[in-house]
Amino acid sequence: MKKLTFNHTIIASYFGYITQAILNNLPPLFFLIFHDTFGISLSKITLIVTVNFFVQLIIDMLAGKFVDKTGYRIPTVLAHVFATAGLILLAVLPNVMSNAYLGILIAVCVGAVGGGLCEVLISPIVEACPTDNKSAAMSLLHSFYCWGTVAVILLSTMFMYFFGKDSWYLLCLLWAVLPLANAFFFSRVPINQLCEGESGMKLFELFKTPVFWVFMVLMLAAGASEQAMSQWASAFAESGLKVSKTVGDIAGPCMFSVLMGTARVLSAKIKPDKELLNPISLSAVLCVCSYLLASLSDNAVLSLAGCAVCGFSVGIMWPGVYSSASATLRRGGSLMFAMLALAGDVGCSAGPTLVGFVADANNDNLKYGLLFGIVFPITLIVFAFICKKIKNKA
Repeated sequence: MKKLTFNHTIIASYFGYITQAILNNLPPLFFLIFHDTFGISLSKITLIVTVNFFVQLIIDMLAGKFVDKTGYRIPTVLAHVFATAGLILLAVLPNVMSNAYLGILIAVCVGAVGGGLCEVLISPIVEACPTDNKSAAMSLLHSFYCWGTVAVILLSTMFMYFFGKDSWYLLCLLWAVLPLANAFFFSRVPINQLCEGESGMKLFELFKTPVFWVFMVLMLAAGASEQAMSQWASAFAESGLKVSKTVGDIAGPCMFSVLMGTARVLSAKIKPDKELLNPISLSAVLCVCSYLLASLSDNAVLSLAGCAVCGFSVGIMWPGVYSSASATLRRGGSLMFAMLALAGDVGCSAGPTLVGFVADANNDNLKYGLLFGIVFPITLIVFAFICKKIKNKA
């Protein structure tokens, strides 16, 4: 058998992020199906998103305590096993349990364990690979979350178009094949530790470092800015803009992901010595404009354009904050990545949840919910400014 290299490690990591894309973006495609088939209200559907990212948040908290002791390989393989199990259970439990909503929540929780572990583990695995430009490698890695999202939306939409919406559970089983195969792939590739030869920062060291807390808020705002639009784009296009599910999924969340991936590929071209907080701040300004366009426009085409442009605006946020934090806190290690992932998942949970609650309070009008979403990129702008001030003083 040909010896596997760190190039194979990076390829496996790309598929790990595609696995995350499946776990986070496949269930939202079924939101209105769940609503129509099982009679689940929008407020309860909102909690599916909350539970997904809340479980990932718990895993983020726990993983930082054991990853440096166990190494990356075993928990990364387990992450893909949980992801596979979650997708299989999502196909089975709602159809066999008397309480379909409970079945969905159980399946989402199991999958979220895998998603949370992937979030904590894969970024530091790539960061530890021997590459010349760490920020470029991180941006390209995160772009595969976008390409995975595009694949999930396009292939799933085409599948349901040809085989009907009632075939949604078969999609879960088909998508489960990818994380199962990648579990085997990760069991074979070489993996470095992030802080080999030196000790990473302890939790109390991170907690007493002011700039660390600023990065935590930046990650929270980045996750909320991204997922508040991403998670609701499909339902917004179909129910709020009155377009068909096929058109809505392709023009809304699909274009969102295409432009987000494009932004991440472009950001990989930024020279490694450049300050990333400047393009992050500019992107946040564009994000505010995109939320306003999506929520305030009475024209469906312009609203969908706002959804899509939002994808481009948030592209650099998550990997950019990761890279900036890694460059600023060089001994942050796995624990720092775990804590940043925790903050990001808090944002990923809070963003869509707050948008859903605001929409629910306004007669299920998602335009009001998305208008509220401008709070998240505005927060990012403010704290990026604070972060630059702290770094300049240092």
